[in-house]
Amino acid sequence: MSLLVLTHNDCLGHRPPEGHPERPERLEAAWRGLNQIDELAVKDARPVTRAELDRAHGPNYLERIENLESAGQRIALDPDTHFGPGSLRAARLAAGAACQGVDSVLAGTATRAFAVVRPPGHHAEAARAMGFCIFSNLAVAALHAVSGHGLKRVALVDFDVHHGNGSEAILAGNGQVLFLSSHQSPLYPGTGQIDAPHAANVRNAILPPGSGSNEFRDLWLEHLLPELDRFQPELILASAGFDAHWRDPLAQLQLKDDDYYWIGERLAELADSHANGRLVASLEGGYDLQALEASTLAFAEALN
Repeated sequence: MSLLVLTHNDCLGHRPPEGHPERPERLEAAWRGLNQIDELAVKDARPVTRAELDRAHGPNYLERIENLESAGQRIALDPDTHFGPGSLRAARLAAGAACQGVDSVLAGTATRAFAVVRPPGHHAEAARAMGFCIFSNLAVAALHAVSGHGLKRVALVDFDVHHGNGSEAILAGNGQVLFLSSHQSPLYPGTGQIDAPHAANVRNAILPPGSGSNEFRDLWLEHLLPELDRFQPELILASAGFDAHWRDPLAQLQLKDDDYYWIGERLAELADSHANGRLVASLEGGYDLQALEASTLAFAEALN
């Protein structure tokens, strides 16, 4: 069964100021990569429901975002995260696509799904937008799988170059969800340190600036993939950030296109072993358009 891609043109409608790294052209670059794959199944993403958002985000935060939309305001939610006309629609679709992916693989209409959407999500906390993120897309999806579908073991893996602080904060202490992350340190947002206090369901692993393919693969092979294997997840979710690529302007890791095929293949193998193949990925970072196109293609090929 081919990979199901969930996306929507309205995700282009979120428009930060000119020159912002998280720009609509990112989505177009990802699509250019996907268009090189034969026999993809593509569906329009659906918006997230309020009930799905409520599991991860507080009502005051959601009401504030909705009020900004109603007023037609253009505002900086934090120094990096901008909101304007079209932003709420795009954010609802991004979170909704992740939940739709969960619905699809659990219903058996797809084995794997890839939400190719923006804005990204893994920095958004329960009551705060940050780091280009408005809703915590995959944390919403993880809680949807647990509370909406009754799964007992859901794994969220994050290989974006930045630590997914929002995903961790929302999911910390939930014994039905395992959160694993590799990320560069030091780097924004400054969280995810090995020696920092963390919940029992959290595993963080860091890569120093300049680390490349060997260090990345060894880290996953020796530390994170064995944890994922022991957990025996019924569903794997993946925060698919491609900003650890050597071309990316926002970090200093040295990954190549092939590394994203490699991690996709490893995750697909574990999904086949424990979860009847069920894996749902969602696009996170990746800010060099050439690298994003090639990395999206490589990762999607591994899942297809």
